[in-house]
Amino acid sequence: MSNFGAEPAYAPNYDKRSLYNQVIPYLQKMRTLGVSLLFDCTAAYFGRDVLTLRAFSDSTGINIITNTGFYGAANDRYVSELAYTLSEKEIAAIWVREFTEGIDQTGIKPGFIKLAFDAGTPSEIDLKLFKAGILTHLATGLTLVVHTGNNLVAGQKQLDLLTEQKVSPNAWVWAHANQSEDMEVLLEAATRGAWISLDGVKESNVEEYIGKIEAFKARGLLHKVLLSHDGNSFPRGGAIRAYDAIPTSLIPRLKQHGYSAATIDQLMVKNPRTAFGIRVRALE
Repeated sequence: MSNFGAEPAYAPNYDKRSLYNQVIPYLQKMRTLGVSLLFDCTAAYFGRDVLTLRAFSDSTGINIITNTGFYGAANDRYVSELAYTLSEKEIAAIWVREFTEGIDQTGIKPGFIKLAFDAGTPSEIDLKLFKAGILTHLATGLTLVVHTGNNLVAGQKQLDLLTEQKVSPNAWVWAHANQSEDMEVLLEAATRGAWISLDGVKESNVEEYIGKIEAFKARGLLHKVLLSHDGNSFPRGGAIRAYDAIPTSLIPRLKQHGYSAATIDQLMVKNPRTAFGIRVRALE
C-alpha cells in the first residue's frame, strides 16, 4: 500500500473503504492458495499503516509482518527530515524503540528493518541509514532487508560495512537481486552468507526465474534464496500489482522441472523462516 509517487507523509491518506474492499478479498484469495504469512516492506513515511495491517490480518487469517527503518530509494524522497539531522545512533534508537515498545503506541512491533539504496554511488544519507540499521540489528537481532537491485557498488559497500561491524552477511537480504546483471556477484554474496531475494516474479517470467534458481541450485546455494513478487495491494487506489504468481505459476513449474516437495518447502518456508529469525548474527 505504498505512497510511491505521492508526497511523503507519515500518516498515509488512504480511502479506507476502497482500501478494504480491494485488499481483503485479494488476501482471502491468497489464503486459499496456501499463503499464511506476508512480509510488508512499506516503510515509515512511505505508507506504513500498522493498524490497517492488523485489521487485514484479523480479517483474513494471514499473518503480516511489518518493519522499521526508512526507505532511501526514489532519490531519498521518502526519508524523514529527522534522518539528516540525527546521528546514526539517534536514528537507530528510534528503530530500536519501535521494536521494544511498539510502533506509534500500538503495541505492534516490527519483524525486520527495511532500507533502500538508489542507483549509482551510495549517497551519504543512504550510508548513514544503513549504518543505523546495523546498530539496530546489533541491538534487536532484526534482519536488514535492503533495496539494492543492480547497484553492485552499493551491494559491496553494504557487505564491507557489515564486516567492519563484525556482523555476518547472514543478517542481510539483497532485495531485488533479480535485477542484477552479474549472477556471479550474487552467487559470491550468497557464498559469503547473504540472502539473495529474487523479487518480481510474474506469470510471464516464470521460466526466467527458474533459470536463476537453477544457477543457485548448481552451486549448492538454494538455502540462501528468497522469492518474492514485489506486489502492491493498493497502489494509491490503482489496480493491484499482483502477487500470486509464485503459488499459481512458479511452484507448479518447479514441480515439472523435478523439484521435490521438500525443496519447495525449503524455498518457501524454511528459507524465509531462517532469514527473518530474530537473532544477532555476529561474524565468526
